[in-house]
Amino acid sequence: MAGGRTNVVFGAGNPNARLMFIGEAPGRDEDIQGVPFVGRSGQLLNKILEAAGIERDDVYIANIIKCRPPNNRTPLTNEIEACIPYLGRQVALIAPRVICTLGLPATQTLLGIRGSMGSLRGKMYVEGDVKVIPTYHPAAALRDPKYKRPIWDDIQLIKREYVKA
Repeated sequence: MAGGRTNVVFGAGNPNARLMFIGEAPGRDEDIQGVPFVGRSGQLLNKILEAAGIERDDVYIANIIKCRPPNNRTPLTNEIEACIPYLGRQVALIAPRVICTLGLPATQTLLGIRGSMGSLRGKMYVEGDVKVIPTYHPAAALRDPKYKRPIWDDIQLIKREYVKA
């Protein structure tokens, strides 16, 4: 299932983070470096966090699957099923108070609900004692600037909850 990968990309950040970001899968740069969100999307995420006054070193970042899918395609169901126990363990160990899902695959996987990103974002979902706040993946804003504003609005909601956590 992990054929073609260079590295397994488990996650990175503060093991005691109150805020966790979860994306869908490592990209090319992440596969090479073995660290999540270091490519163009990660650089944009860093800028967003910095503008919001959130230190990347204070959060934990992971993906639903741990290996880069061929040709950077969306993860397949069997790939998600193979990796979800690892993500579940990561979430249990980190024990964040707030989780931000980045993009539709991560949002649908974590929340177990269907819908468009536009219909799911901008809201807070409570899963046990964790608040889950979905937003568009930073790659969406790189492709189309119209996503910058909704991402920023979601980050403001995340920051309000993160500060309370």
